[in-house]
Amino acid sequence: MSAHYICPYVRTLLRTLPRERLSWVSPLQRFDLDDSKTIDDVELNRRWTAFHRSTRSTSSNPIRRIGGALLKEDSARYRAVRRVVSPWLGRDHVKATSPGSDPHSMRDETSAFPTNFIMDQDPPSPPSLPRETRREVLVLVLDENHAECDTIVENLNLSLRATEATWIMLVDSSTTGDERDIALRALLARADAGIDVVYADETGPISVQPVLKPAAIGPHTLLSYNVVGRPALIRTTTLLSIEGFRRDAGWAFEHDAYLRILENGGRFVHVAKVLPAGRPDVAFHAEHIDVATLHATSSALARRGWKGSVDVATVTGVSHWRLDVPSPAPSIDVVMPTRDRIDLVRRCLQSIERSTYPNYDVIIVDNDSVEPESIEFFNTTQYRVVRSPGAFNYAKIVNQGVEHSTADFVITLNNDTFVLSADWLEQMVALASLDDVGVVGVCLLDRTGAHEHDGFVISPYPQHLRMGSNYPLQDQYTAATRDVIAVTGAAQMVNRLFWKQLGGMDEQLRVVMNDVDLCLRSQLNGRHVVFCPDVQIFHYAGSSRGSLDPIEDRNRFIRRWDIFGTFEDPYVPESIDLYGNSFIYRYR
Repeated sequence: MSAHYICPYVRTLLRTLPRERLSWVSPLQRFDLDDSKTIDDVELNRRWTAFHRSTRSTSSNPIRRIGGALLKEDSARYRAVRRVVSPWLGRDHVKATSPGSDPHSMRDETSAFPTNFIMDQDPPSPPSLPRETRREVLVLVLDENHAECDTIVENLNLSLRATEATWIMLVDSSTTGDERDIALRALLARADAGIDVVYADETGPISVQPVLKPAAIGPHTLLSYNVVGRPALIRTTTLLSIEGFRRDAGWAFEHDAYLRILENGGRFVHVAKVLPAGRPDVAFHAEHIDVATLHATSSALARRGWKGSVDVATVTGVSHWRLDVPSPAPSIDVVMPTRDRIDLVRRCLQSIERSTYPNYDVIIVDNDSVEPESIEFFNTTQYRVVRSPGAFNYAKIVNQGVEHSTADFVITLNNDTFVLSADWLEQMVALASLDDVGVVGVCLLDRTGAHEHDGFVISPYPQHLRMGSNYPLQDQYTAATRDVIAVTGAAQMVNRLFWKQLGGMDEQLRVVMNDVDLCLRSQLNGRHVVFCPDVQIFHYAGSSRGSLDPIEDRNRFIRRWDIFGTFEDPYVPESIDLYGNSFIYRYR
C-alpha cells in the first residue's frame, strides 16, 4: 500500500512509537556480568509489553492485532492459537531469485518502503548559512550526466589541494542551493573532531523508497557497494593523506576513496535522516557505475592481499566478490544434531555429498534416538556418530559435536536442511579464513522457495531479515556480501579454535538465541559476522525441533544484551525498526 493511503491516526502513531533510537557509537557490551545492571522482572515485562504493542499497531492484519491484544503475545495460548491460524493468514513473499533474473522484479515503484515513509515534498527554505560556515566547507559541484569522469576527478583534486576548508562536499549540478544547505546543516551538526566522513540517508531515484544506510560501515559491506554515497562531508586532510581521488577508479571514485579511508582507520558517522543533495539518478544506472564498482572492489582486494574474483552482481552498483580458498584447503567438519528423523538426515547428507569441496567430514550428534531405523543407520553410516543423551539442549548437543572435531573449521547444520549450492563450503571457508571474521552465515529458503533468512536484525529484537517479505526490495543492501549482527545456527561456520576461545554456544540458552549470542560474543572478541547471499540452503523449519521456544531463553538473552534498551544493531539501516512483518521508518 502506498504511504499516501495511511490514515492520519496510524501515521501519527508510527511517528511516535516508543524507544527513540540513538546512533550506534559504542561497542557491544554484556549486562549480565554486573549485578547493578541486571534488568528486573518488572522492567523486562514492560519492555515486552511495549514491543508487542508496537508490533500490533503496525500490523496490517486486523486478526493479529486483535488476537495479540486479547491473548497476550508472550503467552502459551497465543502461540498455540497462532500455530493453528497462521496457515490461513499467510504472508506476502516472493520466491528465491535465480542468477540472471530481473533485479527489479520485486520493486513496485509506487509502494513506499518503509511502509510509512513519506518524503516531505515542500521542505521549508533554510536560513542562510553564516559566512564562516561556508568557509569551513568547500562545496564542489559535479555534472555526471555530461562531463568526462577524468576531467571531474582532475578538477576535484586541484580544488582539494588548493582549499583551506576543513571539509569538502560533493553535489550534483541538478541540486538547488536550498537542498545543499539543508544537507549541509544536518551533516555539520555531526562533524566533530576526529571524524573523517559524515554521511546521511538519501532520497534515491524513487521518491518513496529512500536509500537508507547503517550506523556503522562494515568493511566487508563496503567492498560490495558504496554504502556511504551522498550527501557526505569528507575531511580535507583525510583525503589528502590518501592522495585524493583516483582517476582510474572511474565513476566509482568516491567509493574507492571511502574504501581507502576505511583501510587507513578513518572514522565514519551517520546522520539518520533522509536528506536532499544525494547522488543523481545516473549514479544508479548499471552502464554508468557497474564496471567502475568492480574496479574499486578489485583494487581493495589487492591492497588487502586477498586473492579472488570480482563479477557484476544482479543488482546495479554491487560487486559480487569471491575469495580463493586457502591452500592447502582447510579441513571442515559439518556438525549435524538429530533425534531420530533419519529421513531428514539422509536427505541432508545427499545434498552435502554433492559438495565440490575436497576436505570435509560430517559428525552426526545423536540426541537419544530410539527408532530401529536410526540405530541401524548409526551403526552402518560412514560418518562419525557422537552420542549426546539427555533433554533437548541444542547448544549442548552442538558443543559436544564440536568437542569431537579436530578440523580447522566447523559448520553447524540442521538436519532439516538441503544444500543447494555445491560450492557452499568453498565460499564459506574462504570468508571464515579471514583474520577479522568470526562467523559466516548463508541464505536460507523455506519449503516454498521464499527467503527465510538473510541475516538477523536486532531492531529492536532479533528477527530474521527476509528479502521479498519483511524487506520487500532486492536492493544493494540485500544483494551484498555484508557484515551483519548475527546469522542463524541452522547453517553457520566458525574457526574451531575460535569456537573454543569463545567457549562454544551458551548451554544456558537451551533452544533459542544461542546462535545469535555466539555471534555477538564473536564481535566482542573483535571478529565480524559476515552474511554470504550466494550460498542458498533449503530449510524445512520445525521438522526436527518442532515448536520449542522457551521464553526463559529469550529473557536471559534480553537481560544479557540489554535488548529493547541500549542495544543498537550497527548494520541494519539505522532509520528503521522491524515490528512484526513490517519495517517502519522512525521520523526524527
